[in-house]
Amino acid sequence: MKTVRRLIHGEVLAAVAFVLLAFLALFSFFDLIDELSSLGRPSLVRPGDQYDMADALLYVGLLLPSRVYELMPIAVLIGTVYALARLAQGSEFTILRTSGLGPGRALRLVAVLGVGFAVLTFAVGDYLAPAAERQGQLLKAQFRGGISIGQTGAWLRERTQDTHTSVNVRALSPDGELRGIRLFVFDAHGRVRETVRAAAGTIDAQTGAWHLREVERQRFDDAQHTRREALATLDWPSSLSADMLNVALLKPQRMRTLDLFNYVRHLEANEQTAQRYEIEFWRKLFYPLSCVVMVVLALPFAYLHFRNQGLSAYVFAGIMIGISFFLINSVFGHIGNLHGWQPWLAAGAPSALYSLLSLAAFGWLVLRR
Repeated sequence: MKTVRRLIHGEVLAAVAFVLLAFLALFSFFDLIDELSSLGRPSLVRPGDQYDMADALLYVGLLLPSRVYELMPIAVLIGTVYALARLAQGSEFTILRTSGLGPGRALRLVAVLGVGFAVLTFAVGDYLAPAAERQGQLLKAQFRGGISIGQTGAWLRERTQDTHTSVNVRALSPDGELRGIRLFVFDAHGRVRETVRAAAGTIDAQTGAWHLREVERQRFDDAQHTRREALATLDWPSSLSADMLNVALLKPQRMRTLDLFNYVRHLEANEQTAQRYEIEFWRKLFYPLSCVVMVVLALPFAYLHFRNQGLSAYVFAGIMIGISFFLINSVFGHIGNLHGWQPWLAAGAPSALYSLLSLAAFGWLVLRR
């Protein structure tokens, strides 16, 4: 079994690595083409500097971990289909079957590979990709002014026993500083108690306090009395961390699973809609497992008989199956968000469906053919 494992694992790993490198080269080329239109843009933090080819190449390089995370499942499917189909074409897999490689052992062999790819995908997507994505966004922010979403930025909400606060952060500066901060404090009856506007601010990583600068504070004691004051600095106690703001300002699918989980809990605690982020959280959990689904989908190709036929049609079939999986996975997420499905169902149904279909095809080929 060690020899068989070495043969199958070696063939699959080599094929997956080749397919993944080919996809990375293709997508990196497209990313670089997209960046050419930004060449020559002046830097907002380095006077006299411009966005040049070195910056574009650095940004494309920082996108590579995210591309690896996105492309790993389909690369696993195409590489595994190619490797197993090539073994079947050369009758090597048939010889292994007659030598005692039963369906159960074959399934365990490829499942171990799938688990390994799933662990690698999770590590890249949860640790390497978020850090590289953040650095890439901060690099681009040096030339476009900041990181923001929409026209008004990110909106968050924070509740205490007596008050609740609506927080608006317009953008995140290239050095990680908050820009355009607005705070609206309401009492238990929904009346505005005070408003705070600050040009910039930072969040203390230890205490969690917001250090605001250039502050305009307005307090409403009652309907007739209003107090206004201008402050150079103001420390605002808050439970909103920098990680929560990163989730709100950056794409949720590019964030760490733990950050998404904490942000979902924060939204639920403040009675805000968390459906979209819950679906993204469960998709982050289920997405690495799609590598296991992909190798199980590829296993039936080893039991096909096409000695005199080429591999291109079967590799193309594998690509179409992979594309259909990712299409249905995306559609289920949007439909689940619109219809209020359980987040784990919207995120996990495509993987479960394709796993059952692949096992059914595998069983049919083994038992009937």
